[in-house]
Amino acid sequence: MVPWRATEDGFVTQDNLDWYRRFAKGQPAALVVEATGIRDIPSGPLLRISHDRFLPGLQKLVDTVRAASDGRTKLFIQIIDFLAVKRRPDPAKYFQRFLEITKRHRLAIAELTEDSSWISAGEASVRAFLKDAPDDVIERALDEREIESLRFGYRERVTDTHLPHIRELPQVLPAIFADAARRARTAGFDGVELHYAHAYTMAGFLSALNNRDDEYGGPRENRARLPLEVYRAVRKTVGNDYVVGTRFLGDEVIAGGNRIDDAVYFGVEFARAGMDYLSISKGGKFEDAEQPKIGHAVYPYTGQSGYECMPTTRSDERGPFGRTVPLVARIKHAVNAAGFITPVVATGGITTFEQAEAILQNGEADIAGLARQALADPDWFIKVKLGRGDQIRRCTYTNYCEALDQAHRQVTCKLWDRKELDEPGIALAEDGRRRLLAPNWKA
Repeated sequence: MVPWRATEDGFVTQDNLDWYRRFAKGQPAALVVEATGIRDIPSGPLLRISHDRFLPGLQKLVDTVRAASDGRTKLFIQIIDFLAVKRRPDPAKYFQRFLEITKRHRLAIAELTEDSSWISAGEASVRAFLKDAPDDVIERALDEREIESLRFGYRERVTDTHLPHIRELPQVLPAIFADAARRARTAGFDGVELHYAHAYTMAGFLSALNNRDDEYGGPRENRARLPLEVYRAVRKTVGNDYVVGTRFLGDEVIAGGNRIDDAVYFGVEFARAGMDYLSISKGGKFEDAEQPKIGHAVYPYTGQSGYECMPTTRSDERGPFGRTVPLVARIKHAVNAAGFITPVVATGGITTFEQAEAILQNGEADIAGLARQALADPDWFIKVKLGRGDQIRRCTYTNYCEALDQAHRQVTCKLWDRKELDEPGIALAEDGRRRLLAPNWKA
């Protein structure tokens, strides 16, 4: 998840440096820096790699991790593209300003009211009528996308090909990703992770819901076309001696979305293309997200697909642990059966050494990745290495951290963010009540 520590313009801050330094002290084999924007557009306190002006800060981030880990931790950066997502509007404002009034609305109102004068009514009259109309009238007068924009906020899709900038995505994205990867290599990162998962642009192209009418939608081979073209552009730019991996979904967990058979196909094709590793996630989509409050944007980790992405202890009999592992195993076995040795990464609810080791020994994955558990205890890796597993701070999977992410507040862990607040020199969150970094391990 994004820890919300960059500047509003996407520059690395001291808080970013301190955040990754703290993880690096635990000496994991590799760290993947948060989703980092590849376009030079405002995106709030999300790191950006969309212009060379961001290079000094990113280089400092690389140097910080190298020094803190004594050179033992490889550092990758996840690069991402996303489309426009607007906040849920006040209904009155939506009808007064945002809804584009067309002949279709006038005809619908005329039919509903049995008053043909609405066919030639002025725009202001139509807007005023809709603003005060009951829900059953709204649902008959507006189309599905308009109702979504009213109740959830406007959201672009890769299938909105009537919009020129959406239709042209396949022509522009490969070069934008490649430029971002070039900057990553220049900054000193050991590799890049192409973000093809969850609710973002590239996942939209891979999705079974992608019914674009060009060669980038419909059948699986068409939906994989742009992700493969992006990879080839990146590879051509950074060379064969640089790590390029990807993160994509083993299951979208939405109606009509990709299932494991789709993911197996994509995994084999990504391995065939030459990707250096495949990191598997699950769910995290907009399509089943809960309705946001007015003035807030829809958050893709609130529905069932969001639960499967970041499951909590409020769960079924399996609990939040390793729910993605069976999908990872299917993909790994298919990749290997196709003749490739591309490492496949299991993530999601991996919390103990015994669990991680079992996944590897059982041949279900080649690498185990920890996120929330690493947030709970950044020293997990070195404690395990030293045989001090009894001192590990176990994640309780309440998703306290995810709630902070949803609110765009600096992410911390409830297991340590109110501990030792009298420690000299510690950085506090903007609310002044939470420490921003886990206490140092006193071995």
